[in-house]
Amino acid sequence: MTRSQLFGAYVHIPFCHHKCDYCAFATWVDKHDLIDNYLNALIQDIERTQEHLSSFDTIFIGGGTPSLVPASALMKVLGALRLSNGAEVTVECNPDDVTQELMDTYVAGGVNRISLGVQSMVPHVLEKLGRTHNPDNVQRAVKHARAAGIESINLDVIYGTVNESLEDWQHTIDSIVALQPDHVSAYGLTVEAGTALAARPDEYPDDDVQADKYLLANSVLETAGLINYEISNWARPGYECRHNQMYWGQGNYIGFGCAAHSHCDGRRWWNVRTPERYIDCVMRGVSTETAGEDLDNATREREGLELLLRTRDGVPESALQVEELGDLVERRGDRVVLTIRGRLLANEVSLRLRNR
Repeated sequence: MTRSQLFGAYVHIPFCHHKCDYCAFATWVDKHDLIDNYLNALIQDIERTQEHLSSFDTIFIGGGTPSLVPASALMKVLGALRLSNGAEVTVECNPDDVTQELMDTYVAGGVNRISLGVQSMVPHVLEKLGRTHNPDNVQRAVKHARAAGIESINLDVIYGTVNESLEDWQHTIDSIVALQPDHVSAYGLTVEAGTALAARPDEYPDDDVQADKYLLANSVLETAGLINYEISNWARPGYECRHNQMYWGQGNYIGFGCAAHSHCDGRRWWNVRTPERYIDCVMRGVSTETAGEDLDNATREREGLELLLRTRDGVPESALQVEELGDLVERRGDRVVLTIRGRLLANEVSLRLRNR
């Protein structure tokens, strides 16, 4: 494996308290009896895999709900990973799970960044999303994280739920800004096949409404000093998520756990989907990979441009016919970046990309 600019690890925790109506990830609410064996399998998989790897610059422990599993056991998994100096270590958390003890245990184990799944600060919107947490617990979770010494706090929010008014969304954005987060990820609600939401077409989001909410979010967040550096992500200067930047830069990363994906120099592969199969593979000492693909140079270049277009760095001027795109893009030196209107139509702009 050649060394990329950033080398990352993703650790998948597939257990949840409750399956959200929009969620299509590999998660389960009825397999908590597997937690101990699964975490032990993660440690074994990590130890045997990283014998041939250098240290990790970024770690992202996601799910699912990582904060659901015992904190001390999760930190043993983190402790099995070989970290570079100054590594970014993120854990996703449900606000309802966060206690001072949990945050203190995470910090002692090496966690320096958390991502709280807020989604909304309005109870009836949370209910429609199938979320169960109490909005009041978001403020408490941020307080505990700050007290523990967490260096960077991200708040995840979702806009576009059918019963969410513009005033509801304004309340959510204003409420999270009041918490002074270091980073905010704001995603338009999407309908994924196989989810509970997919079976309710009368609740599908409206594109025009989502566009209005995106513009509102961008205005409020940037006024608060959070700068947009990727279509759906805003951060205080210096608090951009390095793990996500590694993805957007087509860096190399290893995925541990069921359904986790990996990438190395143009080859992608992914693990068996269920926790039972993952545990079995690790215990038998066989590969956890279930399938993969090798990208040719043209495909890899194309995907790289599509990812870069979403970021504030944009793409080389040669990748787009700028004059044909009007106010959707603008030149910055020898790069072309999306305007705010272009961000709303990024998929259409992507269709105009051309390889060198």
